[in-house]
Amino acid sequence: MTELSLSIRPEVPGDADAIERLHERAFGPGRFARSAYRLREGAAHDPALSFTANVGTLLVGSVRLSPIWAGRVPALILGPLTVEPAFESRGIGAALMTRALAAARAAGHGLVLLVGDEPYYRRFGFAVVPRGRLAMPGPVDPARFLALELVEGTLAQARGPVTARRS
Repeated sequence: MTELSLSIRPEVPGDADAIERLHERAFGPGRFARSAYRLREGAAHDPALSFTANVGTLLVGSVRLSPIWAGRVPALILGPLTVEPAFESRGIGAALMTRALAAARAAGHGLVLLVGDEPYYRRFGFAVVPRGRLAMPGPVDPARFLALELVEGTLAQARGPVTARRS
């Protein structure tokens, strides 16, 4: 296998169309009905915490963090994390995750939530949100509702509905 010349960089406004096409290829039209997608509709992603992966000039991955409320605690929701299907299983998703979480931690954020596969996200420190602590809008499989504390004790303070937070 040939080694990729991968670069991770902050997302810029000119990336929007390529990212939308990537989401379409990776998730299809069903993405619009997902609870996490609907939550992200209410608040724009934070460009300072959103990154793309590029091989040369080709955008092959994207991750976004958006501001939310976890009850009364300010938090972030991660997603979507997307990698071009032809480039999956090459560490691109992990590189995007590492960069986004480091940026969130450096910016002083305390809590990141996501809906995803716990076996994949566990390696970044995510764990299942304790049942009854937080409620996502719409149905979410409780085993896929995950949290990462960037500041210890933040999840314990978060109780109630998860809602969009507008800057």
